[in-house]
Amino acid sequence: MWTIIAYVIVGLVGGSIAKSLMGKEKGTWVSTITLGIVGALLGGWLGGLLFNVHYYNIFSIKGVLFSVVGAVLVLAIQGWMAKRKA
Repeated sequence: MWTIIAYVIVGLVGGSIAKSLMGKEKGTWVSTITLGIVGALLGGWLGGLLFNVHYYNIFSIKGVLFSVVGAVLVLAIQGWMAKRKA
C-alpha cells in the first residue's frame, strides 16, 4: 500500500517538473501523476538497461531524476506524434 502512495507522490513531483521543463503542457493533477508514474517506469527501465543503475528507495534523488527524464521523454514523444498527425 505504501509503495503505491510513494509512486503517486514521486509521480506528481516528477510529472510536475517535466511539465515545467517542457513548457506549455496542460492537464489535471491526475494526468500529471500518471505522466510521472509512466515516466518513472520508463526512466527506471532505461536507467537499468543503459547505465545498469537500479534504485530501491523510491524516495531518492535517483527515483525523482529517472521519473523526470522518463516523463520528459514521454512528453517529447507525445508532442512528436501530435505534430506528425497535424
